[in-house]
Amino acid sequence: MTSISRRRLGALSVATTVGLALTACGGTTESGQGAATGGSGSDAGGAGEGTVEVEDNNGTHTVEVPPKSVVATDNRTFETLETWGVTLTAAARTLMPASNSYKDDESIVDLGNHREPKLEAVVAAEPTLIINGQRFAEFHADFERLAPDAVILELDPREDKPFAEELKRQTTVLGTIFGKESEAKQLGADLDAAMERVTGAYNGSDTVMAVNVSGGEIGYIAPGKGRTLGWVFDALDLVPALEVEAASDDHQGDDISVEAIADANPTWILVMDRDAAVNADDPAYEPAAEVLEASEALAGVTAVTEGNIVYMPTDTYTNEGIQTYTEFFGTFADALEKKA
Repeated sequence: MTSISRRRLGALSVATTVGLALTACGGTTESGQGAATGGSGSDAGGAGEGTVEVEDNNGTHTVEVPPKSVVATDNRTFETLETWGVTLTAAARTLMPASNSYKDDESIVDLGNHREPKLEAVVAAEPTLIINGQRFAEFHADFERLAPDAVILELDPREDKPFAEELKRQTTVLGTIFGKESEAKQLGADLDAAMERVTGAYNGSDTVMAVNVSGGEIGYIAPGKGRTLGWVFDALDLVPALEVEAASDDHQGDDISVEAIADANPTWILVMDRDAAVNADDPAYEPAAEVLEASEALAGVTAVTEGNIVYMPTDTYTNEGIQTYTEFFGTFADALEKKA
């Protein structure tokens, strides 16, 4: 089994800039502070005071910098914003992983979760910028009505674009707004480097299966389609151990029997433990490692006997940002390199 721990990533490499039209205007101040406070290593002469033009999924927007009041509802952005020291006035704190300091910050208005949203609470925050997306994407029109003066950005990965490039695009846009251009480039470079390590260590023939464990049950994550890990098969040119018809992107994966996994006999199993992020304190919680490695039906599977099970970070389901994948790919690369 390969274990992982949350760490801050910061190698000194240079990323390829995502192709976006990002034009800064207005006066300059020191390092674009204000909404972005408490961060380190800001770009000298960053966003400053004035406006910047950024492009999101809906077009081009002019954003005041630094934003006076920032609201965040997109899980993929939470860790980046926290790392950069961005002050939030409101956020979907209920959706945040416990690993994020925003979660218990009572100074931030909690907008709840997507199943029981507290959308009207955004009014009190008087936002100038709303970073919306992922589970809250369906409430875009509600935010337009409740906060008509705010710029609402939607930076969810687009389905017709490479997922890794979309993560970098999202980070690049945020870096432009908060005067963190070099930090955004570094995050992109770290992701690229981790993925390159995987492709360099993978032998091109070992079969791979991705699964999601929730409620003690194993769900199948389909190559190319399944949630969270489906995209990595094409991105890393992995050989699927099993492909099924009518696969979905369901958040709990598709039904699969342990016998089907055993018959496929994957050399590697990649795992997202969904409950680790949302039910770890529940006495009934069964860690994915126990479900998979204690299964008699899977005892003879190559991935189990050779210790080739790679687990995503425990907060993946409520995070899924660029750092999540960078850490995971680093862990996967470590495991592959040990077997080389």
